[in-house]
Amino acid sequence: MSERPSQPQPKPWIAAIHAYVPGRSKSASGRPLTKLSANENPLGASPAALAALAQAHNPADYPDPESHGLREAIAAVHSLDPARIVCGTGSGELLHCAVQALAGVGDEVVASRYSFSLYPLLAQKVGATAVFAPDADFAASVDNLLAAVTPATRVVLLDNPNNPVGSYLPPDEVARLHASLAPDVLLIIDEAYGEYVDPAHQHAAFDLAAAHENVLVSRTFSKAYGLAAERVGWVTGAPHLIDLINRLRGAFNVSVSGQKAALAALGDQAFVTASREHNFAERKRLEDAIAALGNHGLSASPSEANFLLVHFAGEVTAIQAVEALSEAGYAVRHLPSQGLPNALRITIGKTDDMTRVIAALRALCGETA
Repeated sequence: MSERPSQPQPKPWIAAIHAYVPGRSKSASGRPLTKLSANENPLGASPAALAALAQAHNPADYPDPESHGLREAIAAVHSLDPARIVCGTGSGELLHCAVQALAGVGDEVVASRYSFSLYPLLAQKVGATAVFAPDADFAASVDNLLAAVTPATRVVLLDNPNNPVGSYLPPDEVARLHASLAPDVLLIIDEAYGEYVDPAHQHAAFDLAAAHENVLVSRTFSKAYGLAAERVGWVTGAPHLIDLINRLRGAFNVSVSGQKAALAALGDQAFVTASREHNFAERKRLEDAIAALGNHGLSASPSEANFLLVHFAGEVTAIQAVEALSEAGYAVRHLPSQGLPNALRITIGKTDDMTRVIAALRALCGETA
């Protein structure tokens, strides 16, 4: 008889997981920095959401377990069926539920090479294999994603716009991806940054999910709505997908304050518009500044999100830029663990902050003001 272990043993696929690492907010010496590493909204949250958070509630009472009012409001804003919406503790909880429902040991979950770092964890947590399709100049490629799909594929994850690159597949390309997938393969379109896209394109994924049985679209209140602290997200899809996620999500998963804040934020679409317009203007300013430093080896991937992925291929290195920006008071995201040792993801901040970031990069390259 074999000797039993001296302590509880994890499943091997759990033991292999490396925990998600958030963007830093301090320098190497521990000095607090302005955080341009987590893609938070520099304008904060809507005044309506802040007012809702200031309203008292009884902490002894459970929240609405179905988020009825919030689902109704989401449906009204986006012309959706509230019965086909589930709210969660950020979109991450719901993405995990979807993958858990459909994938397991021996199955595959496909994503583009440079995708949200949560994606491999979603596969690993259920014992599935994460498969990464080759990129096309750092962006997702429909042809490469389809080539990576095998009979073992159960889920394809597409963050659109993408994180950490910021790239965006237009609606016709997403439709082409979906049309080539088998009907028993779930396509998850993660639109965490969807509110930053041209409004003319923002309903396309919802239409795809409404028309098909194997499409799930996720959104979050953490980015354009500025409610990252409240952890509220949602998904929409076919009734059978909604049923699966409702079986797996946490009970009472969205807090009272989260529901109140998100509901109020939905009623202030002017704030979302202002956030998108600020982001567009400041992102363009940073793009232009990076392009002007091209002779020093700097370049930026095209972005439709609230950040820019800046590449360093000359005498100035990404590590030197991290240190220079830290000295200027800013934390940005260096991503060697995602195969991007020569790039930094820089969140679009307030106007003054972007001016200082640009000045720091210019000074690092030896450019005069």
